Amino acid sequence: MPKRGYHHGNLRQALVDAALALIEAKGPTGFTLSEAAKQAGVTPAAVYRHFGGREDLIAEAARQGYEIFADVMQYAYDKHQPSALAALEATGRAYLAFARRYPGHYIAMFESGISVNHSPELAAVSARARGVQERAAAELSQHIPPGKRPPPTMVSAHIWALSHGVVELFARNSPGTQSPFPPEALLESGIGVYLRGLGLIPPDS
Repeated sequence: MPKRGYHHGNLRQALVDAALALIEAKGPTGFTLSEAAKQAGVTPAAVYRHFGGREDLIAEAARQGYEIFADVMQYAYDKHQPSALAALEATGRAYLAFARRYPGHYIAMFESGISVNHSPELAAVSARARGVQERAAAELSQHIPPGKRPPPTMVSAHIWALSHGVVELFARNSPGTQSPFPPEALLESGIGVYLRGLGLIPPDS
């Protein structure tokens, strides 16, 4: 049978989908462009009509992942308004849910070594995702005098790091690292300890 080659209906997206499957199965450095082309049903030469190389292909997978991720974060934030605390905690749980639901995208975004500055489009959408948590953090700290108020970017970065740590250690079935507590419970308690330490929420009575 002749290869579909340049006549493939949506070659660019077919290659991204193939890359996502290969990333999930083999990791971001475990496959070649030829393998992605074969899985998409096209010739290796056809890949270069859309991507300069494997890095560009993975970057597009990451960009699409950030688009989904930003939407998931925004939905979590909106759903738990008007409580700034509930909204911030919900964005953390959304991080865990995204990592479970979209492992290929997650790996392309956070474990491939692709910089968010790889392209203006990737930088913009990653900033949109971060901005959701930063907005929730800013709203949560409004009661603190400006001189003592922690920067929202710092709070967001810490919550992001907590979420990422729970995902990597306990939510992705890493061998030998199963927790006796659900990942969501670990994250919620960690966020609570952190926010109380900053004075953003009152201590338990």
